[in-house]
Amino acid sequence: MDLETIRYLKADGIATIMLNRPKVLNAMNKQLWLDLQSALTDARQDEAVKVVVITGEGRAFSTGADLKDSKDRPPDKYRDYLESLQEVSRQILRFEKPTIAAVNGYALGSGYELALACDIRIAAEEAQIGSPEARVASSITGGAFRLIQQLVGPGKAKELLFTADTIDGREAERIGLVNKAVPAEQLMEEVYAMAGRIAQNAMFSLKMIKRGLHLASGEMSLEALMDFEVEACLACVATKSRGDALDRFEKRKQ
Repeated sequence: MDLETIRYLKADGIATIMLNRPKVLNAMNKQLWLDLQSALTDARQDEAVKVVVITGEGRAFSTGADLKDSKDRPPDKYRDYLESLQEVSRQILRFEKPTIAAVNGYALGSGYELALACDIRIAAEEAQIGSPEARVASSITGGAFRLIQQLVGPGKAKELLFTADTIDGREAERIGLVNKAVPAEQLMEEVYAMAGRIAQNAMFSLKMIKRGLHLASGEMSLEALMDFEVEACLACVATKSRGDALDRFEKRKQ
C-alpha cells in the first residue's frame, strides 16, 4: 500500500502503522489522518492481521496537530479537519482487533489522543506525553475527555488538562496513563512480544472480549452487560477455533 505520510507493514499477524513525517515530529495534517484511515481499513479487512501496532518514525510518536498547516485554516475547513480526525479516533475505538500504541517519543495533543484511543500503550521511559491544548487556546479531541478520566481518574485528569503539563513515560506508567514504560532501545521488542502473545489467541474471542469491554466502559447496565457476556461466550464456543484451542490445551497438560 502506497501512503504519503505513513509506513505500513504486515508480518506474523501484526500490522504496523508508522507515522512518517519525522522532519516535523510526525505532526498531523489532514493527509496523515486520511492515510491512517486507509491503513486501518486494510488491517481490518485482512483476516491474517490479528493485532495493530501504531508508532512514529524518528524522535516522536506525534506532536499533535500541524499548527503551521492549521494557522490560517478557515472555520469550515477546520471543522472538516476535526471531523476527519474524530472519525479516525472512532475507527480505532471501535476497531475489532486489539491495538497497541508504541509511544517512542513526543506524544502531544492529538498525537497522544491517538495513543489513548488504542487498547494498550507502551512508552519509552523518556517519552514526553501531554495535552498542551489549554496553552495554545484549543481543546482536546478523540474522546479524550472520557478516556483520560477512565485511566487516571477525574482529579488527575483535570490536573493534567488544566496545567497542560508534560510528563515522561515513567510518570505516565506510575499514574496509569500507559500500561508500561521501558528503555527506548527495548520499546519495539517489548511491543512486538506483547503483540505476538495476543496474535496467538483466537481472533473471534478477542473480538468478543473487546466488544464487551467497550460496552462495559459506556452506559450499558450491568444486567445488559451480563446478558451480552452469555451471548459472547456461546458465540465463541461454537467456533472451530474453540475445539482446536481445547486440543492444544489438553496436549500441554499431558
